[in-house]
Amino acid sequence: MTAPIRIKGFTNEVLKWKPWLDTVNVDTATPAQLAALDEMSPQARTSPYFLVLAHQPEILLQRSIAFNAIMFAPGGMPRAERELGATVESRVNGCVYCASVHAQRFEQLAKRNDVISQVFEEPMGAGTTAREKAIVEFSIRLGVEPDKISADDVRGLKEVGLTELEILDLIHSVAIFAWANRLMLNLGEPVFPEAAAS
Repeated sequence: MTAPIRIKGFTNEVLKWKPWLDTVNVDTATPAQLAALDEMSPQARTSPYFLVLAHQPEILLQRSIAFNAIMFAPGGMPRAERELGATVESRVNGCVYCASVHAQRFEQLAKRNDVISQVFEEPMGAGTTAREKAIVEFSIRLGVEPDKISADDVRGLKEVGLTELEILDLIHSVAIFAWANRLMLNLGEPVFPEAAAS
């Protein structure tokens, strides 16, 4: 991580997440629950979020398959830009935890955080290039007014160099976070480092 950013309640720091529901105990989890956790990542067995979702292992499994395909599939939109779309959607939805995680991923991949500061300050207008500005603006519109997305919006992305496959990747990235943010916001809350220490 580069310099810590704290703007308007959003941060690029590592946060914890506290669920409001009981989590699945890994020691007594069913084979289906363990398989669903492992499909997500090796760290899922220690993540309170995924241990809550593991109460419904088939749903978690399908969620993990979709997430991994959207965020990690080779080709198409560069991963950093998928992470930017996820960060913008999380910022717009007020999901501080998801915004922090995906801001970190963007920084790791892009080796900079200038656009993250802009997104945290005010998403509309954020971006350091015409392409980045178009990605941010489209991500906002898709999250806030999905029914108003038109051919003109897609044309605008193509004009700054996005291919049809990259546009599809961006739509998927924003869409999965439109859903994931709401799930996370309803199941628990972020915990900042100083709060965790006290």
